[in-house]
Amino acid sequence: MKRLIILVTILIFAFSVNLWSQGVIRGFVYEKKSGEAVSFANVFLNGTKIGGATDINGFFNLTKVPAGNYTLRVNFIGYDTISIQVSVKDKELVTKKIYVTESAVMLNETVVSAEKQDKTEQVRISINKITPKQIERIPSVGGEPDFAQYLQVVPGVVFTGDQGGQLYIRGGSPIQNKVLLDGMIVYNPFHSIGFFSVFDSDLIRNADVYTGGFNADYGGRISSIMDITMRDGNKNRQAGKIAASTFGSKLLLEGPIFKGEDNTKTSLSYVFSGKTSFIKESSKVLYNYVDTAGIPFSFTDFYGKLTLNTENGSKINIFGFKFNDKVKYKELSNLDWNSFGVGSNIILVPSGSPFLLKINMSFSNYEITLNEVDQLPKSSLINGYNLGLTFVYFVGKNELNYGIETLGFKTSFDFYNSANRKIDQQQNTSELGGFFKYKINKNKFLIEPGLRIQYYASLSALSPEPRIGVKYSMSKNFRLKFAGGLYSQNFVSATSDRDVVNLFYGFLSSPEIGDLQKEFDGKAIKNSLQKSWHTILGCEIDLTKSIDLNIEGYVKRNTQLTNLNRNKIYDDIAENYDKPDYLKKDFVIETGNAYGVDFTVKYDFKRTYFWAVYSLGFVDRFDGFNTYRPHYDRRHNINLVATRTFGRGLDWELSARWNFGSGFPFSKTAGYYEKLPFSTGVNSDIVSANGEMGIIYGDLNEGRLPAYHRMDLTLKKSFELSKNSICEITFSTTNVYDRDNIFYYDRVKAKRVNQLPIIPSIGLNITF
Repeated sequence: MKRLIILVTILIFAFSVNLWSQGVIRGFVYEKKSGEAVSFANVFLNGTKIGGATDINGFFNLTKVPAGNYTLRVNFIGYDTISIQVSVKDKELVTKKIYVTESAVMLNETVVSAEKQDKTEQVRISINKITPKQIERIPSVGGEPDFAQYLQVVPGVVFTGDQGGQLYIRGGSPIQNKVLLDGMIVYNPFHSIGFFSVFDSDLIRNADVYTGGFNADYGGRISSIMDITMRDGNKNRQAGKIAASTFGSKLLLEGPIFKGEDNTKTSLSYVFSGKTSFIKESSKVLYNYVDTAGIPFSFTDFYGKLTLNTENGSKINIFGFKFNDKVKYKELSNLDWNSFGVGSNIILVPSGSPFLLKINMSFSNYEITLNEVDQLPKSSLINGYNLGLTFVYFVGKNELNYGIETLGFKTSFDFYNSANRKIDQQQNTSELGGFFKYKINKNKFLIEPGLRIQYYASLSALSPEPRIGVKYSMSKNFRLKFAGGLYSQNFVSATSDRDVVNLFYGFLSSPEIGDLQKEFDGKAIKNSLQKSWHTILGCEIDLTKSIDLNIEGYVKRNTQLTNLNRNKIYDDIAENYDKPDYLKKDFVIETGNAYGVDFTVKYDFKRTYFWAVYSLGFVDRFDGFNTYRPHYDRRHNINLVATRTFGRGLDWELSARWNFGSGFPFSKTAGYYEKLPFSTGVNSDIVSANGEMGIIYGDLNEGRLPAYHRMDLTLKKSFELSKNSICEITFSTTNVYDRDNIFYYDRVKAKRVNQLPIIPSIGLNITF
């Protein structure tokens, strides 16, 4: 593996020498008011075909520029166009910092955005690029827009309801989703009340959500990637936001620690955000749910970041977070999870070389415990580091990326299955990955081949994983696209397939070969590495300048999955040598498929925005004996979102969202019996012992729960208090028509418990 990475590095460095045969103009685009990087701005040389868009860090790189004098122009919606004069010599590298100012003129017609240009310059299959402005268009539960609320309308995404915080993307379970925060792995990004993520949406610069088919720069998961980049603190002045609602409160502070002269010298800025909920307390007065204790959810999130910007555009970020979540159902269960992490990412712009170097390093920790009445406690812990190094080269409109990544983590896990058999694990392991991908822009074709080689130390397994993405522009308004590849991962989780919502979600490493059955479906098992093949085919159609249609069909073929053994009833010891593996091993092997099609229509013109999504999906699993549907197999999913800005000063906004989802699978109750506890083993007195109620389940997930649907509304009014201060009042209602959506069914008490009822809320925030 090391020899391969060294060889690839030498070849690419040798290759890159020949790329710089003409001039290079590169640099960063910043917002003058705050000093924040401007992502996806159009940068081009006037009168030529040389141009491109800035990346999420505001970086642009124009290569193969013939010697001469040029006018460099920067366009971005809502900002004045900037033009500067640039002279470049043969083989000269010119670096520029460009600052744009907000436009004082209200645009009255559609402007071609960087997003539309991006469609012709990027493969963009199965990826949703999310910005704060898009998140604000979703009805805001509790007065604050949130990343989790936006994800619920992304095509192919299934949430199990208002509670549980579990996210399923195109048939993949939460353990198969990788979440990155500025390059750091976040093990649980969603709170137990499903409206809220751990992220402050006001700090998100950009979030790329890959629902499948992602290329070689991402590894270690077999379903999806969520790559979230947080913005820097204000570099020019002290600023912030104070917000409060019936759901919770938030404080955001940011500003410069020291400023560079005329925004050209080295500067240091900070940003801090803290938010907490108090719906548990306010619901006792405002809402009725489950019991008199109110809605039993609470959380607190803290995030901080320091940013050092140098004179040539290089940047160092140091950041950290602490998140916690608590759920307490009266006389039922208590759940607690805590997460913290520290990290750094660095962007280096070498003064004499035409490439960009990205470095990230971090450590994060996640721990969860669940205590239930009449059940044994469960706990899970995972912590570890990740370190990555990426080189980026720009060759005209082509782009070359390559790098290495290493991870090390510890898992500790204690769990009891339905037969009260203990399954536990304590393990330390590491991973090493190397990758490259090359985007080729040739006539009507965009081709992005890639290769990732992932090595899993604990399994002694090497996984070569080819990836590819292709887009073909049949016309200016119609494009075909394809993506595919092989993916692997080394994580297993514990969830119950007998219930739709399971608040406890544990992490553990894939087991060693000795902890698995020897054969699966007549074939010998060689290792416990989980693998999946993705195939995605779709098209983009610009129906008009304001209406876009996107269609994607997908197949995820999971050739091997590792799950906890829900059927274990014997200990895996010598005395039980004659018992079958599927009754004594801690883990079992499964296979399965996820397939479906997603339709998305988006209308965006002037002050009106409309988004419609329909997803048809199928998920199945085969455990070696039976084929079944996992509990998140939702057949139909519909999301409609509409936003309208109005008023003389465009200071009113009305947004609505309606969601429909067909019923989830569940296992029916076939009967009950008296279950003896045998608390003292073979010496238990079964004659005098008090038995518990035991449940006899029917066939696994053969039933279907009722359909889920809900409407949310939000009305906002903003007031300008001063040049830099705005007050906003938000009125919102969740579950407007008070639909009784099922949460779970208490089989012992024969009682149905519903999701959250109608919840009106009011919020006030002041930005300064």
